[in-house]
Amino acid sequence: MIKFIISCFYFFLPAYFTNMTPPLARRGSVLNCLDKPVDFNKTFFGQPILGSHKTWRGVVLGIMVGIFTAYVQSRLYQIYFIKEITFFDYGKVNIFLFGFLISFGAVFGDLAFAFLKRRLKMRPGQFFAPFDQTNYVLGAFLFLSLLLKLNLSVWLAIFILTFFLHIIFNRLGFWLGLSRSKW
Repeated sequence: MIKFIISCFYFFLPAYFTNMTPPLARRGSVLNCLDKPVDFNKTFFGQPILGSHKTWRGVVLGIMVGIFTAYVQSRLYQIYFIKEITFFDYGKVNIFLFGFLISFGAVFGDLAFAFLKRRLKMRPGQFFAPFDQTNYVLGAFLFLSLLLKLNLSVWLAIFILTFFLHIIFNRLGFWLGLSRSKW
């Protein structure tokens, strides 16, 4: 059981890093030219489409970090322990496609639920469990299913694991002043 949880965590690392990048990127001066809202400040039925906090910088950096994480995983695949905890052979998959799909899917899930929250007239950072914590799992599942066929139990475990990990790390980030929301 512990090996399965570690395997789920390891498999989903690119999406975890993708999801953590935008709030951290907001603090730096990297790619300031992309610090523009994804929705270009447009509205849909009187509400912001996504909100000004969803920026191109977060999207681009998140995807880049996710692809890089997948690449590092592919290099680590030579290590015996890593081979024992992986769900697939990193040498038999286009690692850049894997990294892109899991990262883009994570970003897509986050943006899709931001869109939904705005339709429900919820403000950014407002509690919306379990979706605030797991929206990127759903997005990654949607896009990564085009490349890999994993057992549904893997995705369910990732969903549950992510829910709890997200709350723990967001609270930590909130207390450290790295995140605006503790959810």
